[in-house]
Amino acid sequence: MGWEYFVKVAITAVAVVAVTELAKRSSFWGAVLASLPLTSLLAFIWLYLDTGDVRGVARLSRSIFWLVLPSLALFVTLPGLLRAWSFWPSLGVACLLTVAAYVGLVWALRFFHVSL
Repeated sequence: MGWEYFVKVAITAVAVVAVTELAKRSSFWGAVLASLPLTSLLAFIWLYLDTGDVRGVARLSRSIFWLVLPSLALFVTLPGLLRAWSFWPSLGVACLLTVAAYVGLVWALRFFHVSL
């Protein structure tokens, strides 16, 4: 692992910390920053810089599109669960439901012959 790896980790960590710090001050602006596809953009950049493979970036982008859909289960279920339960059980159940959504979508995509 060269210095490039540590630069990638540092930039990615700064993005996550920025979301957390901004959310402490304003849930709206924290949500705006968190909803931006920063992780995807960084992954596209790192993949392209490492490989120069635009087809690989395109495949990654297409796969991310499909896999964003089941990730929405977390954001739909967590607020309702938090009204009924404390944080950790709510987060755990929301994560389990999200995993189930991922499994269901991957199964459905295979059924319809969509490759990721």
